[in-house]
Formats: sequence, structure tokens, C-alpha cells
Amino acid sequence: MILTVTLNAALDRTLTVPNFESGRRHRASDALTLPGGKGVNVARALRNLGQPVIATGLAGGRTGTAIIEQLTAEGILNDFVRIRDESRTSTAVVDPTSMQQTEINEYGPSVGESELALLMEKLAYLAKGADLVVLAGSLPRDVPVDTYAVLTEVLARPDLRIVVDVPGPALRAALAAAPWLVSPNAREAEDVVGNEFSDDDDVAVGAEALCSLGARSALVHDEGGCVARVEGVGGEGGRRTLRARIDVRSEVVSTVGSGDAFLAGFLAGTYDGAGVEEALCRGVAAGAASTQLLGAGVVDRADVDALARQVVVEEVPAGS
Repeated sequence: MILTVTLNAALDRTLTVPNFESGRRHRASDALTLPGGKGVNVARALRNLGQPVIATGLAGGRTGTAIIEQLTAEGILNDFVRIRDESRTSTAVVDPTSMQQTEINEYGPSVGESELALLMEKLAYLAKGADLVVLAGSLPRDVPVDTYAVLTEVLARPDLRIVVDVPGPALRAALAAAPWLVSPNAREAEDVVGNEFSDDDDVAVGAEALCSLGARSALVHDEGGCVARVEGVGGEGGRRTLRARIDVRSEVVSTVGSGDAFLAGFLAGTYDGAGVEEALCRGVAAGAASTQLLGAGVVDRADVDALARQVVVEEVPAGS
């Protein structure tokens, strides 16, 4: 199975507000509330793509109860550690007229050492039956910045592939633990490598830098696709750099969680035994498909299959 870990789970509320302007009173034309946090979003997309997945992490208070109950109602298997403090609520305002969105994310609960220790125990148990573990999302308050690095080291075994999709200093710390894969968006990758990307060649250099910092493979994604620096077959033969792009002319409904859907699509392909090129096609297609629906990690499998045929994958020459 695939195990996703969300330390800072949330209840995500997405509001559709035409002609949204700050400082004015508006009426939402549509609203959707779903359990969220990056790992939860990845789990939802994986389930929609037909993969066996269990979501775990930390959940607290009434919000945490709502997260667990709604995940169960969606049919997503879950096993969260309950904590004392209240889990966060996040709000996204999507304006269909300007195609802009505004996100307001709470910091999340304070987590104690004993609660983290319980999570470590649960992960050690659940990971025994996993082929892939996805550590994803921001850290709650009072959680050490190297927590994802510690989890990567504790869970490491030869037959377990550990994926890290986290922002900022937590990503930099996790790289030192040599995860199998990291999947930042372009801005997150820029923060870690210390320079801005102006084109795909810059992104390729950034992906290589992430690998030089410890990752075995790196996917750096944006709204049009991704640049991947990946291991050769079986981890041998060095690394290859690939560019995967799609030109989707359908109307974008929301980009919230599209990066999570991208990662889920890539992992779904990997779990099914697809080659890197095919897995990248499924990842880019899933990310694109998710922008056409409201809700993070919400994808339609038929849409992903259709869009995957439109993805173009090219090898980036060394030194370009």
C-alpha cells in the first residue's frame, strides 16, 4: 500500500466568489469543505486513481474529528493520532471571473513531544505494510524543523521508498536524510537552492541541486508540468533529467492542490510499475485534471487517462 503522513491536517473550505475584491462584502456562489493538508490531498487523489492508500498524521479537537469523519465518509482509509490542540482550518477564495485565488492558511495546532512520540510509534507499525510513504505538508507549531528528516531516517529500509513534499527549512533539513524523492513546486525549490528560475534550464539546474543536497530524485513542478531529475533503472546508471509539459486549453476552475494531484499521479504510475516517462505523463495529467474541478486532490480517472496522452516528455541534455 501507499501511506501518506500529514502532520498539519486541516479542514479546507473553498469558496467561489465572482468579482472578489478585498474590503467588500460578497456572496459565495459555491462552497466546498473537505479534509485537507498535503498528505490528505495526495491520499484523496491516489484513491480516485484506484490506488490502495492509508492516510495518517495528527488531528485534534472538533476540527480533527470532522477531518477523520469526512475522510471515512469519502472512503479513504485513515488512522490518525489524536492530539489535544485544535487542528487548523484553511480557506481558499476562488474568483472565476479573474481566474485568481486567495488562500488563508492557519498555522495549526501546538504539538507536544508525547504526541509526536505516539505518531512515531504508529508510523513504525503502519510502514511495515507500505511500499511507499509520503511525508507531506507544513509542520504544526512546536514541532522541530528536522522532524521529516528524523522520520525519513527512522522509517528507512531498502524496500521502502520515502517521498518528501514539504516547504522551506523542513525540506532543506529532510534532504540530508536522502529521501527517495522530493517534489517541491518551483517557488519552494527556489527557496532551497537560493536562486530564481527563469526557464526550464534553470529548473533543471535546481532539480540537480536538490539531488546534490541528498535527494535520490527530484520533481520540480509548475502550472505547465515539471522538470524531473531521476535515478536510472534500479537506481543505477546515473541520473536523467526529463521535461514533461502539457498544453491544456480547458478553463481552470481552481489550482488549489494541483501539485498534490501531480505527485499522486506520478506515484500511481510508479506503484503500477510504469516507467519514469509514463509516470511523469500521469503526474502532469493528474495535476492538470485537478485544476478543472473544485477541491484539492479531486481528480477524475478518465480525465487523467485522456490528458496523459497529451503530455510531451523530453530528455534535457546534460549541461543545458
